[in-house]
Amino acid sequence: MNLSKITSNYTAPSNENWSGRHSNVQNPRQYWHESVSLIDLREAVIRLPEIALLGYACDEGVRRNQGRVGAVLGPNAIRQKLGKLPNHFGNHFIADAGDVFCKDGNLEKGQEYFSASISHLVKNSVFTIGLGGGHDIAYANFNGLCDAVSKKEKKKIGIINFDAHFDLRPVEKAGNSGTPFNQILNEAMEKGDSVDYTVIGIQHQSNTKSLFDIAKTNGVHYFSHLDCGDTESHINAIVEKLADMIDRNDYLYISIDLDGFSSAFAPGVSAPSPLGFSPIFMYKMLDFLFDTKKVISCDIAELNPTFDQDGVTASLASRLVDFMVMKRLGIDWE
Repeated sequence: MNLSKITSNYTAPSNENWSGRHSNVQNPRQYWHESVSLIDLREAVIRLPEIALLGYACDEGVRRNQGRVGAVLGPNAIRQKLGKLPNHFGNHFIADAGDVFCKDGNLEKGQEYFSASISHLVKNSVFTIGLGGGHDIAYANFNGLCDAVSKKEKKKIGIINFDAHFDLRPVEKAGNSGTPFNQILNEAMEKGDSVDYTVIGIQHQSNTKSLFDIAKTNGVHYFSHLDCGDTESHINAIVEKLADMIDRNDYLYISIDLDGFSSAFAPGVSAPSPLGFSPIFMYKMLDFLFDTKKVISCDIAELNPTFDQDGVTASLASRLVDFMVMKRLGIDWE
């Protein structure tokens, strides 16, 4: 691989973010930190990983959206927790591909470089999980995915966003963490195209009436956080309503905003709420979505270590990454 043009907005991965308990000689590589590889996207790589973790070390969009900054520290916080988890993926080639960051408050340039990195990885059949960072990662990730499949016969990508917010705010002066899906839908419309966008976990008390109106105008489907129970009936109801959307699309892009979880599980986010879904709900939904074999990329957004409590939100994010890796590889926990 060679993405030399991202030099000014890219940090190579570091071993400092990967540490934990050491395995014994009889059973080596029992933990993530002993098993993950580090790749520098600016250098040629002979062997490509099956799955890459790509950080989006940026919270400029959160700052512009008048949120609590600190998500810039999110990617490394996830790595530090992930490194301590046990390795259940064996010898599969999983790599940390470093961070793209926003330099001098230039969110747009950072998004451009993140998109280029995503496109390059996906074109080379590397499944990529983005580690945020503000939720403006979604605009960058989706654009990168669109570029990656633009020459393919099948190129329609549906978006499933687990979130308390629509993130459909109109762009006024510039984009931010509250505008990514508005940007995606409007740019598709300008091209005479459309994008299926579904949000799971919407909280009425976290979205204005005008945002619901924008969602309706754009044909956005959503599920309230009240729909997101852990029971089989709750899950089946959502699964049934997602069926047509999944059938219509060639690929699924999954974005997880950690503020969609109740703050009992995720206090360390830019916009915490006592309401929201549980980790069990998320595991069950990811289990279903990955089984469709259409998931092309995922990302996790809005981890804010500055406000985390005992690292529980970072720990949750790391476990979600681990679960997605296992599902992507088709490995079931024994």
